[in-house]
Amino acid sequence: MAESESYGLPVIDMQDFPGQLSKLIKACEEWGCFRIVNFQTFVPQSLMQEMKSVVRSLLDLPIEIKRRNVDVIAGSGYMAPSKINPLYEALGLYDMTSAQDVDVFCTKLDAAPHQRQTIVRYARAVHELMVDIGRKIGEGLGLKDVPFVGWPCQFRINKYTFTSESVGSSGVQLHTDSSFLTVLQDDEIIGGLEVMRKSGTFVAINPCPETLLVNLGDIAAVWSNGRFCNVKHRVLCKEAGIRVSIASFLLGPKEEVVETPPELVDSKHPPLYIPFTYEEFRKLRVSKKLHTGEALDLLRTES
Repeated sequence: MAESESYGLPVIDMQDFPGQLSKLIKACEEWGCFRIVNFQTFVPQSLMQEMKSVVRSLLDLPIEIKRRNVDVIAGSGYMAPSKINPLYEALGLYDMTSAQDVDVFCTKLDAAPHQRQTIVRYARAVHELMVDIGRKIGEGLGLKDVPFVGWPCQFRINKYTFTSESVGSSGVQLHTDSSFLTVLQDDEIIGGLEVMRKSGTFVAINPCPETLLVNLGDIAAVWSNGRFCNVKHRVLCKEAGIRVSIASFLLGPKEEVVETPPELVDSKHPPLYIPFTYEEFRKLRVSKKLHTGEALDLLRTES
């Protein structure tokens, strides 16, 4: 791979629409990720700070309590440090749009009333933001109806324990997200996140307080008929310290198939992928251990 370099991502102003539509679509096509600013009507800065405090408390719980956070689907529950990712652990919630799922998550972790309230508020706010971003992406492509409202939204809170001895090591290996899009509240101080451009060059994503990072995943590549970039990314240990991030994933339709909207398909742009369900795709990625977008190659149409 090429050496890492650091330069700015596209920045999308959420209060400047439709003026930002062309910039948004270009970012989806060329980068597969972008920062957003002026989103506080959805997620106030105070709520972001409160949530980060709650997340740190939950990740500091004893291991026996964290292990109660079991999977609903593969990889949706607690992930302990492993041989592959020894510096990383995470707690997860399958669908933060489900009041029952949120209640079970909070109950299993013995969340205090104020922690539970913060999680509920954050889940609702970020879900509304993700749906709004999805609608804006659809509008930028000339679509009128974009069906993101009923899609499950996975939630994952991440902790990286970096030491001086682990500098240069992998925090999380290179991967794409299996989702349509991801909204990430990154660590405000400790970096390490890198995205890979189509050229193979890695770009360091440095901490930028009061912004959120949006990544496009595999489902976005399919939905856009290959037009959007499902960005590959990784986390490296670059300095000692505890790095904490909050990732929210707009996954894919729960029961309907994933397919390109008919408005984006014509004789010059035939469908690149066969229809499939998100659950089928998730199982394919896990069973084949294809975590950097290769699973999509198995779902291409013969043409």
